[in-house]
Amino acid sequence: MSDTNDNIAGNYYNKYESQNPIAQWLTSNFKSNLLDLIRKTDARDIHELGCGEGYLSTYINDQIQVEYFRASDFSDEIILTANEIHGGQGITFSQRSVYDITLADRAQLMICCEVLEHLEEPRLALEKIRQLSPEFAIFSVPREPLWRITNMARLKYLRDLGNTPGHLQHWSKKAFITMIDTYFEIDEIRSPYPWTMLLCKPR
Repeated sequence: MSDTNDNIAGNYYNKYESQNPIAQWLTSNFKSNLLDLIRKTDARDIHELGCGEGYLSTYINDQIQVEYFRASDFSDEIILTANEIHGGQGITFSQRSVYDITLADRAQLMICCEVLEHLEEPRLALEKIRQLSPEFAIFSVPREPLWRITNMARLKYLRDLGNTPGHLQHWSKKAFITMIDTYFEIDEIRSPYPWTMLLCKPR
C-alpha cells in the first residue's frame, strides 16, 4: 500500500474475508459500487495499483471477464503472497511502487482503491497515474471522520482515536473530491459507507 519501509504492507485487517456480518455488509456494498463503476467503463484492460494480497483483483476478475488484468504492489513479499493465493486465475501480479509506474503499466482502466491514504505523497502518485493517460481511473479512500468513528464504535484502535494503523492521510468527502479534481475530471461520485469512491478521466 505504500513504498515506505515503516508503513503497513497489504491489508492490516482483511475485510474481504472477514466473517463479521457488519464487515461483510460494508465490504459487499463497497464491491457492488466498484463493480457498477467498472462496468460503466466497458474496460477490457485493467490494472489495480496497490493490490495487496490480491483479494479485490481476483473478485473483480471473477465478476468481470477482461482481456488483460494486471495487479501490482510495492512489496515483493505481498506479491509473493498474492501469487501463492491467487496465481493461475488470469491475473498478472508484479512488484511495482505507484511512484515508479511507467507507460508499460498503462491500462484502459486503472484502479487505486484503499491506497492513497497509506502514501506519504499521494499527490505524486496521482500525477504519475495521470501522466499515463488511462481512459478511466477509479479511486477510493476511507471517508473521514466516519471511518474513525466506525472503528471507535466497534472499540478498535481507541488509543489512536480510531485511526487504522498505516493510514497517513485523512480526507473528508469534500476534501478528497477537491484533491482528485486537480488531476482528473470526475465522472461519478459514490459514497458506500464509510468510503468515498470516484470514477474519473484524466484532464
